[in-house]
Amino acid sequence: MDAEVERLIDGIGPRLRELRRRRGLTLEALSARTGISVSGLSRLESGKRRPTLDLLLPLAQAHQVALDQLVGAPATGDPRVHLKPQRNRSGSVVVALTRYPGPVRVFKQVLEPGEPRLVTHEGYEWLYVLAGELRLILGEQELTLRPGEVAEFETRTPHWFGPAGEHTVEVLHMFGPQGEKARVRARPRSGKQ
Repeated sequence: MDAEVERLIDGIGPRLRELRRRRGLTLEALSARTGISVSGLSRLESGKRRPTLDLLLPLAQAHQVALDQLVGAPATGDPRVHLKPQRNRSGSVVVALTRYPGPVRVFKQVLEPGEPRLVTHEGYEWLYVLAGELRLILGEQELTLRPGEVAEFETRTPHWFGPAGEHTVEVLHMFGPQGEKARVRARPRSGKQ
């Protein structure tokens, strides 16, 4: 077997372990998602079991990554990323700009007008307005952000964001796990202080 192919195969186990740990999954949780036994997963990660396509496909699906990321396939020479916009039930369009799961996820969103529904969850968000006006409700505050303005906030604060009017708004949206104190750079909506 070619030395380069052997090197790629040897790198799969450590890559699988690192990916699982970055996602905060135990072997048991990953086993439940993939149907691969805990011992089989452990042997794959340690290099004691040779990876096969029937093992790698469910792992790629569980981690929501391309198979070539698991294998560490060499670059094809084409640096373009082929993005796939997805439309959600509200009509908004979301484009994931980060292909691989990690501590920070980045999205471009085109948000449609809708009724505010405040949510809370663990994490930290950063919003950058590309086009249009963004309405941000953050706890008791209500703000309007315009192109070039940024908001950062801890997501344990009840929040909602969407278009400030009847037109769509485009934003870059980063989401990460660590919470920090909110720092908002925007002007209050007219008529509200």
